[in-house]
Amino acid sequence: MMVSKLGLRVAVLGCAVFGASFGAFANNDASKARQACVALSGLRVPASAIGLPTTGAAVEQASIVAAAASGSANGEYCAVKGLISPVSPAAPAIEFQVNLPSAWNGKAVQLGGGGYDGTLVTATGRAALEPADIPTPLEQGFVTLGSDGGHKGGPGFDGRFGLNDEALLNYGKESIKKAHDVAIEIIRKRYGRAPGRFYFIGGSQGGHEALDAAARYPTDYDGVVSNFPAYNVTMLHLASLNVGKAVYGNHGAGWLSPAKTKLLTDAVYAACDTVALDGVKDGIISNVAGCNAAFNIETVKAKLACPAGQDTDSCLTPTQIATVERITSPYRPGFPIAGMSEFPRWALLEGALFQVFDFGTRPVPTNPPAQTDALLYNAGAATAKYIITRDPSLDALTFDPNTSAALRARTQEVAKIMDVTDVGLTAFRKKGGKIILVHGTADDFISPHNTVAYYNRQRELQGSKALDSFLRFYLVPGLGHGMGPFNAKYDGLKVLEEWVEKGRAPGTLTAVDENPATKGRTRPMCVFPAWPRYGGTGPVDAASSYHCVGR
Repeated sequence: MMVSKLGLRVAVLGCAVFGASFGAFANNDASKARQACVALSGLRVPASAIGLPTTGAAVEQASIVAAAASGSANGEYCAVKGLISPVSPAAPAIEFQVNLPSAWNGKAVQLGGGGYDGTLVTATGRAALEPADIPTPLEQGFVTLGSDGGHKGGPGFDGRFGLNDEALLNYGKESIKKAHDVAIEIIRKRYGRAPGRFYFIGGSQGGHEALDAAARYPTDYDGVVSNFPAYNVTMLHLASLNVGKAVYGNHGAGWLSPAKTKLLTDAVYAACDTVALDGVKDGIISNVAGCNAAFNIETVKAKLACPAGQDTDSCLTPTQIATVERITSPYRPGFPIAGMSEFPRWALLEGALFQVFDFGTRPVPTNPPAQTDALLYNAGAATAKYIITRDPSLDALTFDPNTSAALRARTQEVAKIMDVTDVGLTAFRKKGGKIILVHGTADDFISPHNTVAYYNRQRELQGSKALDSFLRFYLVPGLGHGMGPFNAKYDGLKVLEEWVEKGRAPGTLTAVDENPATKGRTRPMCVFPAWPRYGGTGPVDAASSYHCVGR
């Protein structure tokens, strides 16, 4: 406050001498920030400061990024990059980046990765599902950090890291804790104290990592935002492989070509995106329960079946209908995986857009799968080959975890590393931690019903009152896996801050669509199980014209 008053006096009086003095003060302050940044180069963090096994960490580079730097909108900050050394010389190091703003707000936020990780999360951009028109967390003054999950990987699902025990542990659950602890030491060195609040935000694998942060490391985090989380990677990828087997079974007779997939999807929207079901025809299926009644596998059989002996783009053969039925039915592995015995259905008949990459561009895949093969099959095959069996030559279409007791045991062992399904949240609740949980109804890569299953499990364990005290779940119509018919964006970090720091528990939120053709339209984000219905009056693109129903 004193500086701004002096600056105002300079402007009023036009005092050139004092103006020069103030400029020298500012330059001196900036110089100190640069010196403090450079001093971090070569910093070593001992293994004793990291709460999980490592052989320590080292800062390899620390450099100031100016506020006016090309391509940067984050204000001045110090970019710190380094490596966390493994215990085993055969394991890869964890690469990390910690960004230290010169104007720090006293808080930190860790950003999660995606897929199999394998690429450094620089944490200089926006967090998952944050709107494009708000400042990045770093620009807001947060220390931000990310890592590569403990290994480097190629495009798609490069599962080769899973052949190494330590790399698998880092990916599955440990890298976020190790990066957190190293960041704490760097923050203390730079600012002289630890952050007052520490948050985590992620989507997909990053959403899984957010739930890991809350469940496995409750004392380290004050709140997390978990968007469309892959919280049960082992079960999820086995269910994904089940989709691949459905699509590629019988030498590809059940394969759904892009044309057939569009035929099916168009029929779903014709039946479910209606005024009768959710008040408005807007390209979004909001009333999923109503859609289940209006269009289901029996509807597919009755309306889309090919005449006997025919196979054209305007119909589905019996084998293709069987594929649809298998995908939209629960997957049961035959034994519990991290306490979960069933993976729920995929949202193929509820508005999820299973585009070309979901079912691939050809009816028969390669071994190993190529990126032209079905996306879900790629994910499931990689986990079967590189993580469960550790047999890179395995034909994943032949994989069955029930083949032997040893294979079932190995699958369950892997789930203890990669799945957070049965890791409780009670400690996080008792320390005052908060969770924002979000999924979209149109997600084609992680079924929204999978997150509903997680939420229902927590409600059974915690009880409704206790769960509501620290967790909010939003199921967003039209949102896919970070995209979709309604490309929903919301400021999850702000919502989390308000709840953790001011005790303002979130209710209905507002999401904005960032699809180019419908950019700027808004919808309510209703607390689950409610969904937004158009009230019949007002602009159809405004959230204020909708009300949440069904809760």
